[in-house]
Amino acid sequence: MAKTTSIDLKAPIAEKALWHDYYEITKPKVVALLVLTALVGMSLSVPGAIPWQLLLPAMAGIALLSSAAAAINHIVDEKIDSIMGRTHNRPMPNGRISQRNAVIFATVLAVSGFVILYFLVNPLTAYLTAAGLVGYGFVYTMYLKRATPQNITIGGLAGAIPPLLGWTAMTNEIHPNALLLVLLIFTWTPPHFWALAIHRKNDYAKVNIPMLPVTHGVSFTKTQILLYTVLLFVVGLLPYLVGMSNWLYLIGAIVLNFIFFIYAWKLKFHADANTAMDTFKFSIIHLMLLFVILLLDHYLLPVA
Repeated sequence: MAKTTSIDLKAPIAEKALWHDYYEITKPKVVALLVLTALVGMSLSVPGAIPWQLLLPAMAGIALLSSAAAAINHIVDEKIDSIMGRTHNRPMPNGRISQRNAVIFATVLAVSGFVILYFLVNPLTAYLTAAGLVGYGFVYTMYLKRATPQNITIGGLAGAIPPLLGWTAMTNEIHPNALLLVLLIFTWTPPHFWALAIHRKNDYAKVNIPMLPVTHGVSFTKTQILLYTVLLFVVGLLPYLVGMSNWLYLIGAIVLNFIFFIYAWKLKFHADANTAMDTFKFSIIHLMLLFVILLLDHYLLPVA
C-alpha cells in the first residue's frame, strides 16, 4: 500500500502576489459603497451639478484613503484572519502578500489620497478623511474590536463619515445636514454588522474577539438588531422632516426601513439557518438603495 503524506490545508501558500490580491485587500465593494455615500453628500451640499474640478479629486482622494484603511485592517488582522473560516484565504494569511509589502501599499494609498484631498480639494476634507482612516484602521481594528462588545457601535463612526467628507469637499464646512447623513449610516451599522456576527459567532469566539453574540448571546443580539431597525426607521425620516428631501425619499425610506425591520423580526422570532446572512446581505442593498433614492430625490424633486 502506498504511503501517503498528510497536507495542512490551512498552511499559508507562498505565491507571488498579483494585482488583484492588492485590489482585494482594499475591500473594493465596501469602498464603493462608501464612495457612493460620499457622492450623495457632495450632491446634497450644492444646488445643481457638482463641479467636476472638485468631484474627481474628491472621489479619488476619499477612495484612496478608504482603501488604505481597509488594507490596514488586513494587516492588523492577519493572524486572526488565518484562523477564521471566512477570511483564511485572504491574500495575507495565504502568503500571497507579505506584511512589509502590504504596509508599503497602504502607505502609498494613504499618502496619495491625503495629498490629492489637501491640494486639490481642501485641507478640512483631507484631515477628516485621514481621521476616518485612523478611526477605522487603528482605533477600531487595533483596540475597540478586541476590547468591547460595543466595538462596532463606537467604531462605526469612522465608516459613517463619507457623506460628511463629500459635503466638506464641496463647501469646506461642516453642516448639520451632513451630520444627519452620518447619523443615518451610524444607526444602520450595528444591525448590519451584528447580523454577520451572529452568522460567524463561532469564528469570532475561536479568535477571542468580543463580538456581541459571543459576549451576550445570540438572542440578546437579535433583540438589539430589532431595536436598532426601529431606531433606524425614525432616523430615516429625519432628512424629509428637516427639509433635506422630498416625498420620493420619504416613500423609499419607509419601504426600505420597513423591509429591514421585517428581516430583523424574522431573525428574532422565526429564524432559520440562513436568516442572519440574509439580513446582512439585505442591509447592504438597503443602504445602497436608500442613498441612491436620496440622490434621485435631490435632482428630480429639488427642495425649494
